[in-house]
Order: sequence, then C-alpha cells, then structure tokens
Amino acid sequence: MNGKPKESDWKRYRSMVADLRERYLKKRNHELVSMLTAPDKTPTEQFWDTLERMQKEKRILQDCLDRHSRSNMFMSMMLMLRYGMLEEDLEGFSEELQDDLSRSRNYPL
Repeated sequence: MNGKPKESDWKRYRSMVADLRERYLKKRNHELVSMLTAPDKTPTEQFWDTLERMQKEKRILQDCLDRHSRSNMFMSMMLMLRYGMLEEDLEGFSEELQDDLSRSRNYPL
C-alpha cells in the first residue's frame, strides 16, 4: 500500500471497528463460556484454561485495535484478517486496498 489510505477507506474502517470487535468477542465469549463449563475438566482446569485463552484474546485485540490510527490502518486490517476479526467485510473498500490486503494475506508479519 502506497502511503496513506484513501479517505473513504479510512472513514469506512473507523466506522466499523467497534462492530468488528463486538462480533469477534461475541464468538469468543461463547467459546470461553464453553471452556468454563467443560464437563471433562475440573473447576481448576476450567479456570486456568479459560484465563490462558482470555490472555491470548487480549493480545489479539491489542494487536488489532490498539494502534487505531490512519497510518496503522493497513497493518491492523491485515491482523484482523489473520485473526478472523475481519471476515467478508472488505466489500465497500477501494479496489486498491482490497487487492493490497489480498496480496499481503500470506506474508509473514
């Protein structure tokens, strides 16, 4: 991606970040509840396994959302794609941004 994102891409990204976070956490919270009530684990195992998973999810959220700025938008979107936070949400972004993200999907960060 060359330079700053287009204004229309930045506005769209900004407007959808909260919804992306909530959708992602809704799925993860269901998984966490399942972990807390796993019948094959002791209450201690349930607690520690869930805590470990929550710490992992915290890092993912920080990676994707803490640098919420125009200059970091592309990197944040790449991370969101890799973590499953940004799914089929690219429609509406510029073709250039979609192409750049598509090409970058498999590159190591």
